[in-house]
Amino acid sequence: MNEILLAEFENPNKLLKAAEKLSDCGYSSYDVYSPFPIHGMDDAMKLKHSKLGWIVLCGCSLGLLLGFLMQTFMSLDYPLIISGKPFFSYPAFIPVTFEIMVLFSAFSTVFGMFALNKLPQHYNPIFKSDYFRKATCHGFFLGIDSNENGYDREKLRNLLSEIDAKHIEVIEDDV
Repeated sequence: MNEILLAEFENPNKLLKAAEKLSDCGYSSYDVYSPFPIHGMDDAMKLKHSKLGWIVLCGCSLGLLLGFLMQTFMSLDYPLIISGKPFFSYPAFIPVTFEIMVLFSAFSTVFGMFALNKLPQHYNPIFKSDYFRKATCHGFFLGIDSNENGYDREKLRNLLSEIDAKHIEVIEDDV
């Protein structure tokens, strides 16, 4: 059986300090939930840089290459002489190549983000909490999964109480 320890905090500053404290204690896979981004949270949680930029660069490069190769093949396979233009007129390829590059970049961004965020996630046991509904408007939460290394419910309860958690709840997942 899996469980999540959910703690609510009064304001974003207390949530930020709680994330710093958990990171300093060696916890690495926990989530914070707030109605808006909190400046400095990535550093407090000691998160690594996202791989999404590299995924977008690969999609961009692939679009650039495919757009240019497609037009090159078409101009050589079906030659048309228009206004004395040579068969392989690469300056004319720039607009279409750019648009295909942008298209592939956009698709790689969306699908890369879905893959990295493990979306779509249709079920999360944290949605069972009535307190968690406040996360969309005025609640600041921190959730620790029992799969975390060094998870000890009582030790974490005491730690979260020391760092001014307003409410602490254990959510058990039966699935």
